[in-house]
Amino acid sequence: MKNDLKTAVVLLNLGGPDSLDAVEPFLFNLFNDPEIINFPFSFLFRKKLAKIISVKRAPKIQQQYEKIGGKSPILDITSKQAALLENSLQKKINAKVFIAMRYWKPFTEETVIEVNKFSPDIIVLLPLYPQFSTATTGSSVKEWNRLIKSQNILTNVPVKVIENYHLNDLYIDSFIERIYTALKKISC
Repeated sequence: MKNDLKTAVVLLNLGGPDSLDAVEPFLFNLFNDPEIINFPFSFLFRKKLAKIISVKRAPKIQQQYEKIGGKSPILDITSKQAALLENSLQKKINAKVFIAMRYWKPFTEETVIEVNKFSPDIIVLLPLYPQFSTATTGSSVKEWNRLIKSQNILTNVPVKVIENYHLNDLYIDSFIERIYTALKKISC
């Protein structure tokens, strides 16, 4: 029997530039995050420092993205994961999977609005970073919480955050299986 509770699963990820022109603003968003550049009084010049870093690093990073098709593959990969996860969850629960990128599109702000339209009974935040770090999971979860508070939406919906799964046996086994598969291909 399928659970009728409406569950929103939000895949939290870093994001990546979707074009070569997006590299500099992506880098700016990354380095302007207080969870990335955070030391005493950094708030006084974080924005300027982020601008300097993004302008200086963008040309080199653009060359790297040019080699892999002119954009980050992260949204395409995350979209495939979201579709597969939603398909699997739908067999047992009433679930919809959303994507929230921290530093590029779809931004967390857009996703909060989409999740609100879905009107879930419960929200599961699933960072696609396997272990907790303030610069990854911490930043993504803080941004989610800041946005729901500032928009005054979804504040009464229970939220479950999956912070760590790097020591989960099934997760480790999946890596071992892929390593063995790759080794077999190499040794042929």
